Amino acid sequence: FAGYISQALKNYTDRACDGEYVSLRCPHRTTISIQSSFYGRIVPSHQLCPSRYPHSYATLIKEDVACSVGTSLQKMLDECQDRRSCQFLVNSRLFGMDPCPGTGKYLLVWYKCRPNEYKSKVACEDDKLRLSCKKSMVIAIYSAIFGRTQGGSLECPYQNLGMPMIECQSATALQLMIKRCHGKRSCSIYASTYEFGDPCYPGIQKHLNVIYTCATFYPVDNTPLLLPVDETQPPALSSSSMEPVGVGTEMALLSNILAAYAFITENPERAALYFVSGVCIGLVLTLLALVLRVSCRTD
Repeated sequence: FAGYISQALKNYTDRACDGEYVSLRCPHRTTISIQSSFYGRIVPSHQLCPSRYPHSYATLIKEDVACSVGTSLQKMLDECQDRRSCQFLVNSRLFGMDPCPGTGKYLLVWYKCRPNEYKSKVACEDDKLRLSCKKSMVIAIYSAIFGRTQGGSLECPYQNLGMPMIECQSATALQLMIKRCHGKRSCSIYASTYEFGDPCYPGIQKHLNVIYTCATFYPVDNTPLLLPVDETQPPALSSSSMEPVGVGTEMALLSNILAAYAFITENPERAALYFVSGVCIGLVLTLLALVLRVSCRTD
Protein backbone atom coordinates (compact mmCIF):
# COMPACT_ATOMS: atom_id res chain seq x y z
CA PHE A 1 0.00 0.00 0.00
CA ALA A 2 2.74 2.47 0.92
CA GLY A 3 4.58 1.69 -2.32
CA TYR A 4 1.42 2.17 -4.37
CA ILE A 5 0.68 5.51 -2.73
CA SER A 6 4.25 6.77 -3.13
CA GLN A 7 4.12 5.95 -6.84
CA ALA A 8 0.72 7.56 -7.29
CA LEU A 9 1.68 10.77 -5.49
CA LYS A 10 5.10 11.07 -7.08
CA ASN A 11 5.71 13.80 -9.66
CA TYR A 12 7.34 12.14 -12.66
CA THR A 13 9.64 13.85 -15.15
CA ASP A 14 10.68 12.41 -18.49
CA ARG A 15 12.99 13.80 -21.17
CA ALA A 16 13.83 12.92 -24.77
CA CYS A 17 15.96 14.62 -27.39
CA ASP A 18 15.04 14.90 -31.06
CA GLY A 19 15.21 11.44 -32.65
CA GLU A 20 14.68 9.62 -29.32
CA TYR A 21 11.59 7.92 -27.92
CA VAL A 22 9.77 9.37 -24.94
CA SER A 23 8.09 6.76 -22.77
CA LEU A 24 5.61 7.49 -19.97
CA ARG A 25 4.35 4.72 -17.70
CA CYS A 26 2.22 4.50 -14.55
CA PRO A 27 1.70 1.67 -12.05
CA HIS A 28 -1.25 -0.72 -12.09
CA ARG A 29 -4.72 0.84 -11.67
CA THR A 30 -3.47 4.36 -12.38
CA THR A 31 -3.39 6.50 -15.52
CA ILE A 32 -1.20 9.31 -16.79
CA SER A 33 -2.17 12.87 -15.85
CA ILE A 34 -0.06 15.41 -17.76
CA GLN A 35 0.88 18.40 -15.59
CA SER A 36 3.12 20.38 -17.93
CA SER A 37 5.23 20.01 -21.06
CA PHE A 38 8.01 21.84 -22.90
CA TYR A 39 9.43 21.31 -26.39
CA GLY A 40 12.23 23.49 -27.71
CA ARG A 41 15.59 24.62 -26.33
CA ILE A 42 16.47 27.04 -23.53
CA VAL A 43 19.95 25.75 -22.62
CA PRO A 44 23.00 25.23 -24.87
CA SER A 45 23.45 21.84 -26.52
CA HIS A 46 26.63 21.07 -24.59
CA GLN A 47 24.50 21.03 -21.41
CA LEU A 48 21.54 19.04 -22.70
CA CYS A 49 20.93 16.97 -25.85
CA PRO A 50 24.12 17.57 -27.91
CA SER A 51 23.63 18.50 -31.56
CA ARG A 52 23.43 15.60 -34.03
CA TYR A 53 24.98 17.66 -36.81
CA PRO A 54 28.74 17.49 -37.54
CA HIS A 55 30.75 19.96 -35.48
CA SER A 56 31.85 21.93 -38.55
CA TYR A 57 28.22 22.38 -39.67
CA ALA A 58 26.98 23.19 -36.17
CA THR A 59 29.47 26.03 -35.79
CA LEU A 60 28.06 27.72 -38.93
CA ILE A 61 24.54 27.90 -37.45
CA LYS A 62 23.97 29.99 -34.38
CA GLU A 63 22.08 27.91 -31.86
CA ASP A 64 18.78 29.36 -30.66
CA VAL A 65 18.47 29.04 -26.88
CA ALA A 66 15.17 30.89 -26.64
CA CYS A 67 13.09 28.46 -28.67
CA SER A 68 9.82 26.88 -27.53
CA VAL A 69 6.70 25.39 -29.11
CA GLY A 70 3.35 26.40 -27.64
CA THR A 71 1.56 23.22 -28.76
CA SER A 72 3.67 20.77 -26.73
CA LEU A 73 1.21 20.53 -23.83
CA GLN A 74 -1.78 19.87 -26.08
CA LYS A 75 0.20 17.27 -28.01
CA MET A 76 1.10 15.42 -24.83
CA LEU A 77 -2.53 15.54 -23.68
CA ASP A 78 -3.64 14.06 -27.01
CA GLU A 79 -1.02 11.30 -26.95
CA CYS A 80 -0.85 10.25 -23.29
CA GLN A 81 -3.60 11.69 -21.10
CA ASP A 82 -5.67 9.04 -19.24
CA ARG A 83 -3.55 6.15 -20.53
CA ARG A 84 -1.44 3.83 -18.43
CA SER A 85 1.53 4.09 -20.82
CA CYS A 86 2.45 5.82 -24.05
CA GLN A 87 5.52 6.02 -26.27
CA PHE A 88 6.35 7.97 -29.43
CA LEU A 89 9.31 9.35 -31.38
CA VAL A 90 10.17 12.99 -30.66
CA ASN A 91 10.69 15.28 -33.66
CA SER A 92 9.65 18.78 -34.68
CA ARG A 93 7.00 17.54 -37.16
CA LEU A 94 4.83 16.31 -34.27
CA PHE A 95 4.42 19.80 -32.84
CA GLY A 96 3.55 21.78 -35.98
CA MET A 97 5.66 24.63 -37.31
CA ASP A 98 9.32 24.54 -36.29
CA PRO A 99 10.16 27.87 -34.61
CA CYS A 100 13.92 27.35 -34.82
CA PRO A 101 15.02 25.22 -37.81
CA GLY A 102 18.54 23.87 -37.52
CA THR A 103 18.50 23.90 -33.71
CA GLY A 104 18.29 20.55 -31.97
CA LYS A 105 15.38 20.49 -29.53
CA TYR A 106 14.20 18.31 -26.67
CA LEU A 107 10.97 17.41 -24.90
CA LEU A 108 10.39 17.69 -21.15
CA VAL A 109 7.23 16.23 -19.62
CA TRP A 110 5.96 16.48 -16.06
CA TYR A 111 3.16 14.10 -15.09
CA LYS A 112 1.49 12.27 -12.22
CA CYS A 113 -0.27 8.91 -11.98
CA ARG A 114 -3.96 9.27 -11.17
CA PRO A 115 -5.92 6.33 -9.71
CA ASN A 116 -8.51 4.85 -12.08
CA GLU A 117 -11.19 4.94 -9.41
CA TYR A 118 -11.22 8.08 -7.30
CA LYS A 119 -13.65 10.33 -5.48
CA SER A 120 -13.88 14.10 -5.33
CA LYS A 121 -15.33 16.14 -2.47
CA VAL A 122 -15.72 19.89 -2.10
CA ALA A 123 -16.31 21.98 1.01
CA CYS A 124 -16.98 25.71 0.95
CA GLU A 125 -15.04 28.03 3.22
CA ASP A 126 -15.69 27.42 6.95
CA ASP A 127 -17.58 24.17 6.23
CA LYS A 128 -16.39 20.77 7.43
CA LEU A 129 -15.12 18.24 4.89
CA ARG A 130 -15.61 14.57 5.81
CA LEU A 131 -13.91 11.68 4.03
CA SER A 132 -14.64 8.02 4.71
CA CYS A 133 -14.06 4.57 3.22
CA LYS A 134 -15.70 1.20 3.65
CA LYS A 135 -14.51 -1.37 6.15
CA SER A 136 -11.04 -2.81 5.43
CA MET A 137 -10.21 0.18 3.20
CA VAL A 138 -8.27 3.36 3.97
CA ILE A 139 -8.04 6.85 2.49
CA ALA A 140 -5.33 7.67 -0.04
CA ILE A 141 -5.15 11.40 -0.85
CA TYR A 142 -4.29 12.17 -4.48
CA SER A 143 -4.63 15.96 -4.63
CA ALA A 144 -5.98 18.83 -2.53
CA ILE A 145 -6.66 22.46 -3.41
CA PHE A 146 -7.66 25.21 -0.98
CA GLY A 147 -8.31 28.62 -2.45
CA ARG A 148 -10.07 29.88 -5.55
CA THR A 149 -9.61 28.31 -8.98
CA GLN A 150 -10.19 30.16 -12.23
CA GLY A 151 -13.27 28.12 -13.08
CA GLY A 152 -14.66 28.32 -9.55
CA SER A 153 -16.79 25.56 -8.05
CA LEU A 154 -20.40 24.60 -8.71
CA GLU A 155 -20.83 23.65 -5.05
CA CYS A 156 -19.49 27.02 -3.88
CA PRO A 157 -20.59 29.69 -6.39
CA TYR A 158 -18.55 32.86 -6.46
CA GLN A 159 -20.37 35.94 -5.20
CA ASN A 160 -19.19 39.06 -6.95
CA LEU A 161 -18.46 41.61 -4.24
CA GLY A 162 -16.39 43.86 -6.45
CA MET A 163 -13.32 41.64 -6.14
CA PRO A 164 -11.52 40.50 -9.30
CA MET A 165 -11.90 36.81 -10.27
CA ILE A 166 -8.33 35.60 -9.80
CA GLU A 167 -6.83 32.21 -9.03
CA CYS A 168 -5.12 31.63 -5.68
CA GLN A 169 -4.21 28.34 -4.00
CA SER A 170 -2.58 27.22 -0.76
CA ALA A 171 0.85 25.65 -1.22
CA THR A 172 0.45 23.39 1.83
CA ALA A 173 -3.05 21.97 1.24
CA LEU A 174 -1.87 18.61 -0.10
CA GLN A 175 0.67 18.06 2.68
CA LEU A 176 -1.90 18.94 5.36
CA MET A 177 -4.56 16.58 3.93
CA ILE A 178 -1.99 13.77 3.73
CA LYS A 179 -1.03 14.37 7.37
CA ARG A 180 -4.65 14.42 8.54
CA CYS A 181 -6.26 11.69 6.43
CA HIS A 182 -3.66 9.45 4.78
CA GLY A 183 -4.07 5.81 5.77
CA LYS A 184 -7.18 6.39 7.89
CA ARG A 185 -10.63 4.94 7.40
CA SER A 186 -12.31 8.32 8.02
CA CYS A 187 -11.29 11.88 8.81
CA SER A 188 -12.68 15.41 8.89
CA ILE A 189 -11.22 18.90 8.53
CA TYR A 190 -12.57 22.45 8.31
CA ALA A 191 -12.04 24.33 5.04
CA SER A 192 -10.85 27.42 6.86
CA THR A 193 -7.94 29.82 6.77
CA TYR A 194 -7.13 28.71 10.32
CA GLU A 195 -6.17 25.29 8.94
CA PHE A 196 -4.70 26.20 5.53
CA GLY A 197 -3.77 29.87 5.85
CA ASP A 198 -5.14 32.51 3.47
CA PRO A 199 -3.57 32.28 0.00
CA CYS A 200 -5.92 34.93 -1.45
CA TYR A 201 -6.65 38.59 -0.95
CA PRO A 202 -8.96 39.37 2.00
CA GLY A 203 -12.63 38.96 1.10
CA ILE A 204 -12.16 36.36 -1.65
CA GLN A 205 -14.30 33.28 -1.06
CA LYS A 206 -12.41 30.01 -1.07
CA HIS A 207 -13.19 26.29 -1.13
CA LEU A 208 -11.44 23.00 -0.45
CA ASN A 209 -11.41 20.38 -3.21
CA VAL A 210 -9.96 16.95 -2.40
CA ILE A 211 -9.48 14.01 -4.75
CA TYR A 212 -8.88 10.68 -3.05
CA THR A 213 -9.32 6.96 -3.44
CA CYS A 214 -10.09 4.12 -1.05
CA ALA A 215 -7.34 1.50 -1.06
CA THR A 216 -7.53 -1.99 0.41
CA PHE A 217 -5.10 -2.50 3.26
CA TYR A 218 -4.90 -5.21 5.92
CA PRO A 219 -2.44 -4.29 8.70
CA VAL A 220 -0.71 -7.36 10.13
CA ASP A 221 1.47 -5.58 12.68
CA ASN A 222 1.88 -2.25 14.42
CA THR A 223 4.34 -0.77 11.90
CA PRO A 224 3.39 2.84 11.01
CA LEU A 225 1.57 2.86 7.68
CA LEU A 226 3.65 5.35 5.72
CA LEU A 227 7.13 4.64 7.05
CA PRO A 228 9.42 3.33 4.27
CA VAL A 229 10.88 -0.13 4.76
CA ASP A 230 14.64 -0.56 4.45
CA GLU A 231 14.97 -4.01 2.93
CA THR A 232 18.77 -3.93 3.24
CA GLN A 233 18.59 -4.08 7.06
CA PRO A 234 17.94 -7.42 8.82
CA PRO A 235 14.67 -7.56 10.77
CA ALA A 236 15.00 -6.69 14.44
CA LEU A 237 14.10 -9.42 16.91
CA SER A 238 11.34 -8.64 19.37
CA SER A 239 9.00 -10.50 21.65
CA SER A 240 6.28 -10.39 18.98
CA SER A 241 8.58 -12.16 16.51
CA MET A 242 9.20 -14.97 19.01
CA GLU A 243 5.57 -16.15 18.98
CA PRO A 244 4.78 -19.89 18.58
CA VAL A 245 4.79 -21.34 15.10
CA GLY A 246 1.12 -22.28 15.34
CA VAL A 247 0.07 -18.66 15.94
CA GLY A 248 2.17 -17.44 13.01
CA THR A 249 0.60 -20.11 10.78
CA GLU A 250 -2.89 -19.05 11.81
CA MET A 251 -2.08 -15.38 11.08
CA ALA A 252 -0.69 -16.32 7.68
CA LEU A 253 -3.83 -18.34 6.93
CA LEU A 254 -6.00 -15.40 8.01
CA SER A 255 -4.01 -13.01 5.84
CA ASN A 256 -4.40 -15.36 2.85
CA ILE A 257 -8.15 -15.57 3.42
CA LEU A 258 -8.44 -11.77 3.61
CA ALA A 259 -6.33 -11.36 0.49
CA ALA A 260 -8.51 -13.86 -1.38
CA TYR A 261 -11.65 -12.03 -0.25
CA ALA A 262 -10.21 -8.70 -1.41
CA PHE A 263 -9.34 -10.22 -4.79
CA ILE A 264 -12.88 -11.58 -5.22
CA THR A 265 -14.53 -8.26 -4.33
CA GLU A 266 -12.26 -6.30 -6.66
CA ASN A 267 -12.37 -8.81 -9.56
CA PRO A 268 -15.82 -10.49 -9.50
CA GLU A 269 -15.76 -11.46 -13.19
CA ARG A 270 -12.36 -13.11 -12.97
CA ALA A 271 -13.30 -14.89 -9.73
CA ALA A 272 -16.49 -16.20 -11.35
CA LEU A 273 -14.46 -17.47 -14.33
CA TYR A 274 -12.03 -19.27 -12.04
CA PHE A 275 -14.92 -20.81 -10.08
CA VAL A 276 -16.72 -22.06 -13.20
CA SER A 277 -13.45 -23.41 -14.62
CA GLY A 278 -12.74 -25.25 -11.36
CA VAL A 279 -16.24 -26.78 -11.33
CA CYS A 280 -15.87 -27.93 -14.96
CA ILE A 281 -12.46 -29.48 -14.29
CA GLY A 282 -13.86 -31.24 -11.20
CA LEU A 283 -16.78 -32.66 -13.20
CA VAL A 284 -14.44 -33.92 -15.92
CA LEU A 285 -12.19 -35.62 -13.37
CA THR A 286 -15.20 -37.19 -11.64
CA LEU A 287 -16.52 -38.49 -14.95
CA LEU A 288 -13.13 -40.02 -15.79
CA ALA A 289 -13.01 -41.69 -12.36
CA LEU A 290 -16.48 -43.18 -12.89
CA VAL A 291 -15.56 -44.47 -16.34
CA LEU A 292 -12.42 -46.14 -14.98
CA ARG A 293 -14.38 -47.70 -12.11
CA VAL A 294 -17.07 -49.11 -14.42
CA SER A 295 -14.40 -50.44 -16.79
CA CYS A 296 -12.55 -52.16 -13.90
CA ARG A 297 -15.77 -53.78 -12.64
CA THR A 298 -16.62 -55.03 -16.14
CA ASP A 299 -13.16 -56.58 -16.51
